[in-house]
This record gives sequence, structure tokens and C-alpha cells, in this order.
Amino acid sequence: MKSFVDYSSNSDFSIHNIPFGVAVFNKEYIGCCTRIGDQIIDLATLYDLGYFEDIEGLDDNVFEAYTINEFIELGKPVTNAVRTKIQTLLQEGSALSKDQKTIEEAFYDLDKVKMMMPLHIPNYTDFYSSIEHATNVGKMFRDPANALLPNWKHLPVGYHGRASSIVISGTDINRPKGQMKPADVEKPVFGPCKQLDFELEMAFIINKNTEMGESISTKDAEDAIFGMVVFNDWSARDIQSWEYVPLGPFLAKNFGSSISPWVVTLEALEPFRTASPTQDPEVLDYLKFEGDKNYDINLEVYIQPENGEQNLISESNYKHMYWNMTQQLAHHTVNGCNVEVGDLYASGTISGSDPKSFGSMLELTWRGQNPLSLSNGEERKFIEDNDTVTMKAWAEKDGVRVGFGEVSGKIIPTV
Repeated sequence: MKSFVDYSSNSDFSIHNIPFGVAVFNKEYIGCCTRIGDQIIDLATLYDLGYFEDIEGLDDNVFEAYTINEFIELGKPVTNAVRTKIQTLLQEGSALSKDQKTIEEAFYDLDKVKMMMPLHIPNYTDFYSSIEHATNVGKMFRDPANALLPNWKHLPVGYHGRASSIVISGTDINRPKGQMKPADVEKPVFGPCKQLDFELEMAFIINKNTEMGESISTKDAEDAIFGMVVFNDWSARDIQSWEYVPLGPFLAKNFGSSISPWVVTLEALEPFRTASPTQDPEVLDYLKFEGDKNYDINLEVYIQPENGEQNLISESNYKHMYWNMTQQLAHHTVNGCNVEVGDLYASGTISGSDPKSFGSMLELTWRGQNPLSLSNGEERKFIEDNDTVTMKAWAEKDGVRVGFGEVSGKIIPTV
């Protein structure tokens, strides 16, 4: 496929992608959109001008909504047909390529739009599915010889997080405050977090509602997953280490998480499927699956100090995940837990075996023992005030590139 829209060969938003998001156009109105290169396309206008009239099931202009929830709830027969139609319209020689009036109405330069939260997120769950990350944390905080807890290789460990504090890329995050208990004091102290961290994650989004008592199998899971975003699960390590026993993360996590603005569909990621790591011991029947369920997605993390330049500090890959998305969703619902359209399920920190591929400052500096050196001469054990953390994700194979853009957030001082 070749598009009539020009874009660079290293653009995340090729004609093979066709992601979905929500934007404010010309500071005037909000609507659903897609992107190719640096052009943002107003889908509500394309609908009004009749470009989707042949798609069965797309009876209303759902693209006028302030989120993509209504669109993705139509299900994959409709959403896939829309994506394919957009690809056709963007090809050289298409009817749209010759319709200059519509191009002028519906196409916007990147600097003419402001990206918004693409979803209403009713519920958010965070998993803990990278064996390398879980092993590293176990070595640091428990017995290095028995880093993984007994349940870890038998089920995808997770916890229910806070949906209300998930924000769009570019939103500043206040340094959280709370209780901490440093090792050298007898009683806990209160104040701003001193060990603020990021967690490099991906997250998937649900496109259907289920009833209580209903489960989703690994076989059916992908039909319930619309697409993915890049996810930064900001973490207050010193607050977390004091509060997490016995119920797990709470204030250390719920102060903020950041997502990328573009939702990339599973269909766009199809060429980048890859085999999962071998799971040993064998999992229970409800967690078994067939085929390649992991994805080869390159990941990068950058730190930019105030008035400084970006520093690449981590290069990882989503393919390292021990537990895949179908297993995560099957486990989440096996007890009859119902899901809702827009639910977001994060992977947990993604780390590889190489220290350069670790997905958190906790691991990269090994709990602060080995600070990172930045290009301006400063060092970092954890994230400092006015640091900006940026994560990027893309897949590339045989000349085809599909990416997510980036998720970025700046830490500002405690309120």
C-alpha cells in the first residue's frame, strides 16, 4: 500500500497503522480521529460526507463522541471494516485522494490539533507479568535464591488500580507525598516521596461488556481486545515498600499513570506476532493457548532534566512478557468478573535480561546503588522534580512500521 499522503519512512503512523484517538480541532470542537504521518484526520467529517456509508452496522456518527468507547463497542466486524476503509481511502488514486474539498475540511496538520484522552476508562488493572522484572524485584527485597513467590509461574499476578488518575501524555504529575519508613528510623515519617520511579508498560483496551458470572477464554480474548497504548505506571517506591504488606500497592500507585494518545489496533500489530517464552511448569487448562500471542514491539525510555536534553536510559521489548494478554484476560475473568467497554489492563513493568533493558529506575540503578549518569553531568537514582520521562514504542518488519508515538510526563513538585 502506498498513500497519497507523504510521510517519512520512520513514521510510526504509516498506512499500515491507522490508530484511533480523540482530538480538539482548531480549538473549536472535539471528535474522533486517526493519523497518517503528521496528518490528523477528522473521522466525524468523513462520516458526514458519506465516506463510511457502505459499512454495515455504522448507523450513527459515533465519531462525534468525546471518546472512542461508542465506536469500539460496535465490535470488530464494524471497527475492522472502518479501519480497512480508511486504508483504502488513503491509498494513491482513491476517491478521497481526488476530493480536495474534503481533504481541506477533514485533514489537519499536527500542530493544529490537541490530543485528548481517547477513552473513558471504567476500570483499570495492573499486572506483574515480566519474569525478569519480578525476579529483579524479588532479589532486591526478598531472598535472591527464591526471588519469585510460589504463585508467580502459575497465574498472572495483578491488582486493581485507580482509573480516575490515568491521564493523557503531556500531563504534569505532582510528586506524591505519604508515609515512608526509612531503614534507619524506628517510626514512619510523612513527606514527599524520595524514590519516585516510572514503570515501562503496555496496556490493552476492552471493546465489550460482559455479565457477572461470564468468563472470557484465551481463545476468545483477542475478539474482546480492541488495541493497545503505551503506559507509564508512575510509582513511589519508598511509599510502596512500607504500605504494600499485606494487600499490595495503594498510594504508591494511585496518584497518577500516563497513557499515549493513540490506540493501535491488534489488527495493525498482526505482522509482528511472535512466540511467547516457554512457560514451565505447565499452566492450568484455562490458561493454555494456541499460536503466537506475544508481539515484537520495541520500547525506549528517555529522561530529560529541566533545561537539558533527552537521555536514552532503557531499550526493551514487549516480546519478553511471560504472561500474554489472552492469559491475563482469561485469568481476570475466570472467576466471573465482568468487564466493561474501555477497561484498561496494563502489562506490568517490561524488563529484559540485559540490564540496559530494565523497565524501571529501581532496576536500572539497582535501588539507587548504581546511579545513572546524564549528559549534563547530573546523576539519577530516581526521578527528580522537573524531570520529563518519555516512552516510545514501535514495531518494524520487512519495511512495515507501526508505532504508538510516545507517552510523556513531567514530574512537578509536591502540592
